Amino acid sequence: MNATDANTVRAAAVAAAVGRIRDIEAAQGVTRPALEAIQGELMLLARQEHLFPTSEFPPPPGGEKGANRYLLHEDPGNRFALYLNALNPGNETRPHDHTTWAVVVAVEGQELNRVYERLDDGADPERCSIHLRAEVMVEPGRGICLMPDDIHSIHTVGAVPTRHLHMYGLALERLEDRKAFDVESGRVIPYNRNFMKGNATPAAGPSPER
Repeated sequence: MNATDANTVRAAAVAAAVGRIRDIEAAQGVTRPALEAIQGELMLLARQEHLFPTSEFPPPPGGEKGANRYLLHEDPGNRFALYLNALNPGNETRPHDHTTWAVVVAVEGQELNRVYERLDDGADPERCSIHLRAEVMVEPGRGICLMPDDIHSIHTVGAVPTRHLHMYGLALERLEDRKAFDVESGRVIPYNRNFMKGNATPAAGPSPER
């Protein structure tokens, strides 16, 4: 299959998966069962590893920290944004929320997600009390579903870079009120929205679906 044909097949597979995900949200709303169903659709897409080769979706060069974030699809109004994130081992984030629903599944590589529970009532916008509730290893065959107010941190572990599909109800650059949470100090910190938007283009791929 030549590059043009491969791009067409990938674009069609992504569009079909997003269409089914759109229907799930329309029918069920933003609920944990709905996110589990969305996760199932994304896993079917992620299993088609040949659609997302490292040659087209590489991580940052030279083992650098940070992410190459490829926007695969975005609906009008910045809804249903699907990214492929490629990271090298050794990356991690602060605990943070999303303010929209999120589902993450793996094409390749392992990402440890630490999921936190907030113990305070949120009355003080600058202070929090959170504790670790669970750890979920996102890897081929296992994903994670996050409601808008769920708090998690990510840690890329293992020996190979990650290629993970991240699906959001609203595109990352539209998430203006995201927060990070410091476990030790209890500080609530604004989480920069701009650095999270798509920042990379597939080496030989089409423009993202819009």
